[in-house]
Amino acid sequence: MDVLSSKQDSGWRHKRGEASLSDVHRSISISHSGSRWRRLAAFAGPGYLVAVGYMDPGNWATSLAGGSKFGYALLAVALLSNLMAIVLQSLCARLAIASGRDLAQACRDAFPKWVSIPLWALAEIAIIATDIAEVIGTAIGLNLIFGIPLELGVLITALDVFIILYLQKMGFRWIEALIITLLGVIAVCFAIQIFLADPQWGGVIRGFFPTTEIVTNPEMLYLALGILGATVMPHNLYLHSGIVQTRNYGHTLPEKKEALTYATIDSTVALCFALLINASILILAAAAFNSTGRTEVAELGEAHSLLAPLLGLAIAPTLFGIALLCCGLNSTVTATLAGQIVMEGFLKMKLQPWVRRLITRAIAIIPAAGVTIWYGDAGTAHLLILTQVVLSLQLSFAVFPLVMFTASKAKMGELVAPIWLSAIAWLIAVVIAGLNVKLLVDFVAG
Repeated sequence: MDVLSSKQDSGWRHKRGEASLSDVHRSISISHSGSRWRRLAAFAGPGYLVAVGYMDPGNWATSLAGGSKFGYALLAVALLSNLMAIVLQSLCARLAIASGRDLAQACRDAFPKWVSIPLWALAEIAIIATDIAEVIGTAIGLNLIFGIPLELGVLITALDVFIILYLQKMGFRWIEALIITLLGVIAVCFAIQIFLADPQWGGVIRGFFPTTEIVTNPEMLYLALGILGATVMPHNLYLHSGIVQTRNYGHTLPEKKEALTYATIDSTVALCFALLINASILILAAAAFNSTGRTEVAELGEAHSLLAPLLGLAIAPTLFGIALLCCGLNSTVTATLAGQIVMEGFLKMKLQPWVRRLITRAIAIIPAAGVTIWYGDAGTAHLLILTQVVLSLQLSFAVFPLVMFTASKAKMGELVAPIWLSAIAWLIAVVIAGLNVKLLVDFVAG
């Protein structure tokens, strides 16, 4: 352990243990002699794995529901959520690079067990909620493209673990390459669909400016929180703080400062790309459904079947299905990695990736299969939106520790977050907590 890290370890209750994802920890070399563009390219990758969580199938359900019911009005929530995400993900990179810990390890090393164990349980609940959304999204994607029944599609999703295992053996860069390729496919699919939908661009621009109705209308607030839960996701905070450490950026303070700069650029650019995808889903729903009076479209299957007659081209539903399937596969990879980081970080428990994956997926398949069999498409739509609200309610339990750690000079040393950044982060944490309290009050009040 380097001298700098030894000094910072004095600010924690426990010494730093073995890194999570140890097989890929610092496995990607960084050249300090190449051009700045080359060094930036070496850091590019983790941000796109994080961005995947901001456009998973659960996000589709909330964005479709929001766009069809309220038009372009909730674009402001998508933008605000994305800005929050940029701030929080930059803090994840700062925590990892400054302390050598991911967020799960930091919670374990900073808090007594009676605090860290419940935090671990809540993180696992968030990952299972995420996985339920991915199971349903992938199954619907398989159904839309290949006609595979939803019940069978749910079971097929258990096999995706073999794709991840194969890529992990080839090297972490291969995982990043797969993710970025699938993101490119998603972007092309939506670009074509938006072109076909021909939205009112004046309404789109106005939609990025918030209105008070978002808070005063309980139904709009419920969907807004769903979008927030689908955008700023708890497992992404754990994931980013772990995978940033796949880069071998060095141990000196200048090297760490450079790594923080490039890692922040990587995540910010990737999240701006995620905003484009999220906004595209909502714009497509508003242009294709809300403008034609179909204000209750929340089911992915229903949206798929309506696109051809509304947009006038048979290829539109196919593009929708392909993009959805790519999102489901992408999210599967990142949820697996986040699950490993959470379990290893909180509990120091190492499982084979395929064991960890199958446990999480088995827990997710049970409710997904049950709802699919008994309630069909309508049930899966409600379950998707519910998972996103659950994620929103879990979010504070990851955000508050993250902001606390990165604002502490004792824990972060010279890389402690500036006062202005900590102030913004605390404001974000309080806003998220406040919105969740209001959601619970409205829910209890009926």
